[in-house]
Amino acid sequence: MTTLHSAVLRLKNTHIGKTVKKRLSEFKSPKSDEELFEELCFCILAANAKGRNAFNIQKELGFSGLFSLPEAEIVACIKRNKHRFHNNKAKFIVLARKHHPLKKKLHAILHSKGEREAREWLIANVKGIGYKEASHYLRNLGVSSLAILDRHILNLMHEHKIARKPKTLTKKKYLTLEKKFQKLAKEVNMSPSELDLYMWYMKAGEVMK
Repeated sequence: MTTLHSAVLRLKNTHIGKTVKKRLSEFKSPKSDEELFEELCFCILAANAKGRNAFNIQKELGFSGLFSLPEAEIVACIKRNKHRFHNNKAKFIVLARKHHPLKKKLHAILHSKGEREAREWLIANVKGIGYKEASHYLRNLGVSSLAILDRHILNLMHEHKIARKPKTLTKKKYLTLEKKFQKLAKEVNMSPSELDLYMWYMKAGEVMK
């Protein structure tokens, strides 16, 4: 067993384990179309930027602001929260409005074609969403098998010699690294979504969504 395996398993037996369990339960709870849209905007905002700032923007604007405000006002909110890529992210949020309501369509893809196809649909149809963001979005809706390969996870995998951190993350590299992450999750008897929260905590010091 590696030091990473041991560290993750130790965390599970602390108060962090209770927080992770609670968060996973929240992910699986039913969500309205408005909540699904908010989550989508959060993942757009979190791409290549700090998750905490993205969360603050989501909370400040709420569904009505994210869905109804002019693009310029969303830009102003993103800048006010000292978040990155304010122009592009505001534009992507406005473009995402055409997918609301999303619940019926997304659930149909999940149930008929599966989690990977749902991820491919999001990547192909939602501007500003890549493999990491689509995986993150689906995890926040209760999907447990996909890997969210952000910088914290990739750094830990690299530090513990599980996989080299790539300079660029192409589709092929993402899917290859995802298999290694899924193998690691199996070794510690966790779902990838559960393992992600523990590893993210190890780098960021908090359990976010």
